[in-house]
Amino acid sequence: MGKGMQGLMSLTIRDTASLYEAYMPYVTGGGLFVPTAKRYALGDDVFIRLTLMDEAEKIPVPGKVVWITPAGAQGGRQAGVGIQFNDPTDNVRTKIETYIAGALNSDRPTNTM
Repeated sequence: MGKGMQGLMSLTIRDTASLYEAYMPYVTGGGLFVPTAKRYALGDDVFIRLTLMDEAEKIPVPGKVVWITPAGAQGGRQAGVGIQFNDPTDNVRTKIETYIAGALNSDRPTNTM
């Protein structure tokens, strides 16, 4: 898969329950599950334009594919990819964890685990 616009994704998350389901705290540096029907390979570089809650600005998030849930996965899981953040400032992870601070220690299922 070549570089360029193929690796550009947009993700909008409006509530903490959805953010909790998408967040991947066990990935080094943090990560997000992005629903997509596009095919990606592990290690592909991607760029997410992330809209969180009611924030006006989209957050640019560089990352790489570290998880793939294919279409038709068992358990009715949504097809998509897990993106590990390549954010040297840790800004995105800190922002997300602030939003979902109370839920991080719960046993509720997420989109990946």
